[in-house]
Amino acid sequence: MNAGSRVPRWLRVTLPAVLILVWLVGAAIGGPYFGRVDEVSSNDRTAYLPATAEATEVQERLSGFTDGDAVPAVVVFVAGDGQGPAGELTDDDLTAIGERLTAAGDLDVVDGDVSPPIPSEDGAAAQAFVPLSGSADLGEATGELRDTLSEDLPTGVDLYITGPAGFTSDLASAFAGIDGLLLGVALAAVLVILVVVYRSLLLPLAVLATSMFALCLALLTVWHLARSGVLLLSGQTQGILFILVIGAATDYALLYVARFREELVRTPDRWTATWRALRGSFEPILASGGTVIAGLLCLLLSELRSNSTLGPVAAVGIAFAMLAALTLLPALLLALGRAAFWPRRPAYDPAAERAGSARGGERGLWGRVSRAVRTRPRTIWITTAAVLALGCVGITQLQASGVPQSELVLGASEARTGQDRLAEHFPAGSGSPVYVVAPQDELQRAADVLLQEDGIAQVAISADTPSGTAPVTAGGVQAAEPVVSDGEVLLQGTLEDAADSAAAEQTVRDLRTAYADSVPEALVGGESATDLDTNDASIRDRTLIVPIVLVVILLILMLLLRAVLAPVLLILTTVLSFGTAMGVAALVFNDVLGFPGADPAVPLFGFVFLVALGIDYNIFLMTRVREESMEHGTREGVLRGLRLTGGIITSAGLVLAATFTALAVIPVLFLAQLAFIVAFGVLLDTFAVRSFLVPALGYDIGRAIWWPSELARGQR
Repeated sequence: MNAGSRVPRWLRVTLPAVLILVWLVGAAIGGPYFGRVDEVSSNDRTAYLPATAEATEVQERLSGFTDGDAVPAVVVFVAGDGQGPAGELTDDDLTAIGERLTAAGDLDVVDGDVSPPIPSEDGAAAQAFVPLSGSADLGEATGELRDTLSEDLPTGVDLYITGPAGFTSDLASAFAGIDGLLLGVALAAVLVILVVVYRSLLLPLAVLATSMFALCLALLTVWHLARSGVLLLSGQTQGILFILVIGAATDYALLYVARFREELVRTPDRWTATWRALRGSFEPILASGGTVIAGLLCLLLSELRSNSTLGPVAAVGIAFAMLAALTLLPALLLALGRAAFWPRRPAYDPAAERAGSARGGERGLWGRVSRAVRTRPRTIWITTAAVLALGCVGITQLQASGVPQSELVLGASEARTGQDRLAEHFPAGSGSPVYVVAPQDELQRAADVLLQEDGIAQVAISADTPSGTAPVTAGGVQAAEPVVSDGEVLLQGTLEDAADSAAAEQTVRDLRTAYADSVPEALVGGESATDLDTNDASIRDRTLIVPIVLVVILLILMLLLRAVLAPVLLILTTVLSFGTAMGVAALVFNDVLGFPGADPAVPLFGFVFLVALGIDYNIFLMTRVREESMEHGTREGVLRGLRLTGGIITSAGLVLAATFTALAVIPVLFLAQLAFIVAFGVLLDTFAVRSFLVPALGYDIGRAIWWPSELARGQR
């Protein structure tokens, strides 16, 4: 009597129906939250800095000197060809520009006084500062401001909106396609791969439904956690969540489908096949998902909240991906039975049932690969390792010390163009000053430090004047008394260089060093300081978290495989694959795509995803190898495990690579680089590490690979 015949018929019908209904209700509730993530997300970089960062402390104290939480927009007006004498702005032009700025001051999105036009020394341009409300949608706010300023603007005068508001608006526009474009591209890529793999339409739809239902519930959970203030969300985190859930849920589904199909050949009863498939896939799916979650939660150790919040957000997604693959998909396939595989339905084979174990025949591609591993294992693993090691050489060329904010958005950027035009006629740092908060009784000494710094073009102090500031020279404050908040004053230094440049960051470093010697209580903040503190925190995070992730995953593998040597070797092969991916990525970024560099978080995220996800395929392989080794011996178990998992793991790798590649449709430098690193690294793991390096190494070592477990002391 098989397991299926002992289960009451009503339960066999009711249980899958209830599970499917529960997931349907959950998806119906979570589905409408697509498109609403911007309600609880923020792209403000200061919000993600650690509370102890100097830039954060300055940001918190600014409210004592300024009204509200306005975000400055720098508006640049430039004379076009033939405008005025020698391309200069005329008095009539400046008058008309002033009128448009006055009209802009009446907009609801403006929070504070709009400055008059400030002409450049060469007379070819003018700039103005417009404070936009921090609570407004900056994309819509800058659009409304642009429309107002462009109306009746003199012919031949070009208008650009740049500064913090302009760059934030560009970034928001880049992320605007996440809900539709990113999701559509990812799902389309997965659907094509699944149709090719299964040569069926119904089964791919069941797998995609599993992924989408998991994403709906993950998004619902994350949205409410963000709304309650438990988590921080950004467009970047949202995009990674979408890709991780779709890719991981599909991978886990592929593993279950393979076991279910295998069991349908061994038993005529779909209920028995379901329970056998669950028993065979539960441990590897749980171990795989648990490994990814453990690796992601290591990001909680990050000083940057953009990193630390990604950990739990992505972990929630992986948890729902596992849950859907182990509940919803089995219920769907139990209900559909062999019809799910139409037109290639698996037929019941009594001989397979009597054998009691998958045969893993030697025909086909993976049969040929296994024969090659059997014949020349040492040659294969040494050659593969040598090629991967050669690819690691390029990692020395990776420029991951940070990129300017103006380079974050790929393609056209009005804010970036505006910053370039601003730098042609004004100090490049106009509109994004260095802020210095200092004790009131140290005002002159603090001002002198700013004045003596080569990277500072002008110095002003927050004061009770119509413009809100007063100029400062070596002789001191030139007009009005400074604004004092809690015994402190606020100085502003206009940077000679663009606020997001490496030169501006160096100016901040130099100022902090100078103040440490002369005015230790002084704090330096602003856009450049935020960039500097973010990059420094990212480098610290990378140094701390990478070894911790390795140790955590190593311990999980030891528990899973009941061995020490095999997990160590799996970790080493995955790290080797990561090094190769980063080395090749450095060459592609520098010499092919011409990227300006990389954020320090790119290697960290690439490492966490590649090691955690790459180890998945080794888990899928080695859990099956261990299962087969217990019956057939280690060397035969390696070959059988390779043949039995080769097709499914390759399909899973292609799916995950395709979903991460979809990140590249969002025109953001960080996501484009992460997409290449993870997609290329996953393909390396799939076709080189898991297909050749690990099986050949395991076959060459033999049963000693399971040391010190009892399996290592077996006869084969």
